[in-house]
Amino acid sequence: MAKNNRHRKLGVNPSHRRSMLMNLAENLIKHKRIKTTDSRAKALREYIEPLVTKAKKGDLTSRRMVLRKLHKDATQTLFDEIGPAVADRPGGYTRIIKLGIRASDSAAVSLIEFVDFEGGGTVVETKNEEVESTE
Repeated sequence: MAKNNRHRKLGVNPSHRRSMLMNLAENLIKHKRIKTTDSRAKALREYIEPLVTKAKKGDLTSRRMVLRKLHKDATQTLFDEIGPAVADRPGGYTRIIKLGIRASDSAAVSLIEFVDFEGGGTVVETKNEEVESTE
């Protein structure tokens, strides 16, 4: 009787999954778009969308709830820049674009970005820790 299977396991233990999703979310907030595997991008979308909804609300309780999931500087950026930019949007703040298969390990790779920030400057790869300029 399997119950409460709402999250993706991503092949790691729960504490590693929480820290990995927090780091992915902070990189997405900082760079507005990141390049990662498909399963991580889908898990990140489930993690970040409720946080953006709380940032739209903008009150102290919402800020404290987001601070449980992110560090202080990422929370400040989320509430000061991203929340007001998507204030009129009813949901669906992120977009996942499938890029194909990675040559080294044949993993499906995708690009996750905020919808209202299409002209972002950098793409951050989560596997190799490389930064490419897209300008």
